[in-house]
Amino acid sequence: MHLYQPYNNVKRLCTVLLSAAFWLAYIPGATAQTLDFEQCVATALRQNPDLSVSRAQLDQALAGLRQAQGSRLPKLTASINATRTNDALNAFGLKLSQRNATFNDFGASQFTGPNSLGVAPDNLNHPGNVNNFNTRLEVQLPLYTGGLIEGNIEQAQAYIKAARQGDVAARQQVIFNVLQAYQGVHSARAFVKVAKQAEAATASQVKNIENLVKGGVVVKSDLLSAQVHLEDVRIQLMQARNAEAAALDQLHILLGIPLAEPLDVGAPVMPSAVAGSTADLRAQALADNPKLKAMRNQLGASQAGVKIAKAGLYPQVGLMARQDWNDNKVGFSASSYTLGGQLSWTVFDGNVTRGAVDRASASHAEQQARLLQAENGIALQVDDAYRKAEEAEFRLTARQHAVASADAATNLVNKRYDNGVATITELLGAQTQQDKAHADLVAAEYDLAVQRASLKLAIGKLEPDQL
Repeated sequence: MHLYQPYNNVKRLCTVLLSAAFWLAYIPGATAQTLDFEQCVATALRQNPDLSVSRAQLDQALAGLRQAQGSRLPKLTASINATRTNDALNAFGLKLSQRNATFNDFGASQFTGPNSLGVAPDNLNHPGNVNNFNTRLEVQLPLYTGGLIEGNIEQAQAYIKAARQGDVAARQQVIFNVLQAYQGVHSARAFVKVAKQAEAATASQVKNIENLVKGGVVVKSDLLSAQVHLEDVRIQLMQARNAEAAALDQLHILLGIPLAEPLDVGAPVMPSAVAGSTADLRAQALADNPKLKAMRNQLGASQAGVKIAKAGLYPQVGLMARQDWNDNKVGFSASSYTLGGQLSWTVFDGNVTRGAVDRASASHAEQQARLLQAENGIALQVDDAYRKAEEAEFRLTARQHAVASADAATNLVNKRYDNGVATITELLGAQTQQDKAHADLVAAEYDLAVQRASLKLAIGKLEPDQL
């Protein structure tokens, strides 16, 4: 019995492993996650690094406003300073602060009358070591800063508005990029489908021509030409498949999904046409484009920067209140207070402040010029996208008609070639024209979607619920 025990254990282990292998064979592999366009946009807006940057910029602007507003409030500081000195003046002053000064500190023991007025008292000139611990609370309150605090607050508020509009602009740009990649996948797959159909049709032609060659109806050079055309079609099929993979990779990156994670797309999306004339759309873009709004707020920030620089030309007024405790050890003995006000005005600083004002003014003028340049660019982008969207729509209709005509033409040429009326050149030419018509139709559909989205991006209306 002991002899067969190891054999039984091995047999049982083999049975378990075979059962596990059997069940593992039926476990489905990793399936691709399928996301429709809205899901892709939601994922990108949640995970895209570009939006993380814009949100961080907004957080910086909000922190800047808190910092600027805090400058209006009193500033309270607490400190503890330890001092040990035998300097005559400082030592006597520290004893006074500690309320510990005595007549003997003046050298009273050496004063014997008027004849000793010329004697240098040792206790006053050589006081020995004195220890002091100063505990202090101090409050400072600015009353007037020449517009410095107000300018900082105005600038911070303008930066917040600019950052928020920049976040909207970044969001819409991400949506546009996702649409390009999302539709790019569908476009590439349509090219793959066209290439597969072309491969099947060309392979059928090659087989048909082989039969005709065997029957002596056509010459072998026709077969060779058809075979060359088949290889070209297969190359186009490989290129289409690579384009599909590249589009999916690009979508992975935009969504923040690892490339190794399977991903698939849902139904294609086609943005609706934008109503209105170019003049109306141009005016709408100038008013609503988030990039322009951000730049206008940046212009306001630069104007506040001029105000900040000019603050150095005006006086500064503030109040101060201080509470001190001085002792030869850490404690709260010898309490004293100090109240004060300060007025300072830089009368001359070698034109340092005036130079800062001139530099801020020049920066403001530069920002104005950049805004005007951007406005002209957006107006041009609207006109260009409007024309291209109209052209793409017309091209799509034309390509649909071209596909129908090319399909009919290819069928006719096939029949004529089978009857010995058409040449191989005509047959391959018709097939090439048919393949091109189908590919052009796919490209036209993609271009129309992109141009409509580009127009909506220019006028600041590219949101998933506005497509």
